[in-house]
Amino acid sequence: MVKLAYVIAGSEATGGAGIQVDLKTFQQLGVYGLGTLTCIVSFDPKQGWNHRFVPVEPQVITDQIEAATSAHDLDVVKIGMLGTPATIDVVSGALQSHSFRHVVLDPVLICKGQEPGAALDTDNALRAKVLPHATVVTPNMFESKSLSGMESIESVEDLTEAARRIAELGPRYVLAKGGTELPGPDAVDVLWDGEEAHVFSVPKIGEERVSGAGCTLAAAITAELAKGAEVREAVAVAKEMVTRGIEARVSARTPFDTVWQGAYRA
Repeated sequence: MVKLAYVIAGSEATGGAGIQVDLKTFQQLGVYGLGTLTCIVSFDPKQGWNHRFVPVEPQVITDQIEAATSAHDLDVVKIGMLGTPATIDVVSGALQSHSFRHVVLDPVLICKGQEPGAALDTDNALRAKVLPHATVVTPNMFESKSLSGMESIESVEDLTEAARRIAELGPRYVLAKGGTELPGPDAVDVLWDGEEAHVFSVPKIGEERVSGAGCTLAAAITAELAKGAEVREAVAVAKEMVTRGIEARVSARTPFDTVWQGAYRA
């Protein structure tokens, strides 16, 4: 029987992030994906490829969640870009009313299309209303510092401490991602399981960030959990998929490349 994975996230028109990446990742890993749109983000080539951010009306998000959860028995969900406190209220309500076995949160804290005050309100709402529901949360370096309250993360030990502090906010597992920003030759991610840290490390493939890596990682974890994997197993598959996708990355007229999910073969 086919396994199902659900995603609640934003759309990104170039195909390099957001729900487009999530559904491609689900498909590549043999999972039937369905999704609810929370916002529409489009890069602006006339303004340095900054984001243009348009939220979806809360009632429309509610309607999408109702349709998806009525059509299918869904027990694994990935949460991506939410974008506004009103959206977070809707999603938080859905997490409380549906018994999801796993919630994977990619905690997108800042979108460059938002005003700073609105972004701060969104960040605070995400911490309070969504983060405690997460089975797994996957912060990048900026998000790890913000959520942990640490001013700097310069080592694997620092990354581990950030993950431990974030776990105190409620999630069962924290995968703190070092990526290209953590000093050293390796791309290191640390999974804190509530008792100990597990380090996932591969040599860096260049020093430039590749769009879609974080979305792909969280979506791959979601797909593997939907298939019955344990969290550590799911993270290992996701790390391998992202590594292969960065190696085969797709170039465009944007100032960044994007991950190619199709490079991974199970």
